[in-house]
Amino acid sequence: MQWQEGSEGQRITKASSLVEDARCIVTWQWPKDIQYVYIYSFASGEEDPPEGLTARELKLYTREEYKVHGGYRVPADFTGARCFRIFPCVMGAGGLSPVRQLDAGNLTRLSGSRAKIRCSVEYGASLFSRHRPVRIRLFCEVPVPREALCYVKKEGGVPLNKDDGTVYPLVSDLPAGRTDLPEIRIGRSERIRIFFTDGPKYGELFEIVPE
Repeated sequence: MQWQEGSEGQRITKASSLVEDARCIVTWQWPKDIQYVYIYSFASGEEDPPEGLTARELKLYTREEYKVHGGYRVPADFTGARCFRIFPCVMGAGGLSPVRQLDAGNLTRLSGSRAKIRCSVEYGASLFSRHRPVRIRLFCEVPVPREALCYVKKEGGVPLNKDDGTVYPLVSDLPAGRTDLPEIRIGRSERIRIFFTDGPKYGELFEIVPE
């Protein structure tokens, strides 16, 4: 695929997006003489440079299709943030060539749904010991990588955030469905709570629901 450097008059502008009736609608301002665009959809933070893209990653879309459908429409069936970059295309002797535009005018970002992670913490009895058993049970709507979650232990109360106590990582990925973590033992006055290891990053993808 041969990329070109475009002129000011070939730039896509005012790219925007919204979700309506479970569909993602992407709109933009077409340059006067541009009849084709390539649409590149990618997860937030995972954009590849144009030179590394192939026709498999790009969706060819015409100005006529845009008029008929009132924009570019796809199912909003993704989790986390999704980005769309619209590249204008020019017709040459060798066919269509995309224009290398990398600015805010041809880029729009949309937040999708968040998969739920339901969690419960069960404390066992400990009448004659300074420690007691704890069971953490998780139910994930989709698979969750182990690096996304941690549990925090705090003396004298429930942890308020990831930094409010001693942090322990998970040792394995979580499949979709129910997972019982191995039993742990804590002090009688200690409490446990599940948190994201990186709230801004994983909070876009998942939602922790205490039960």
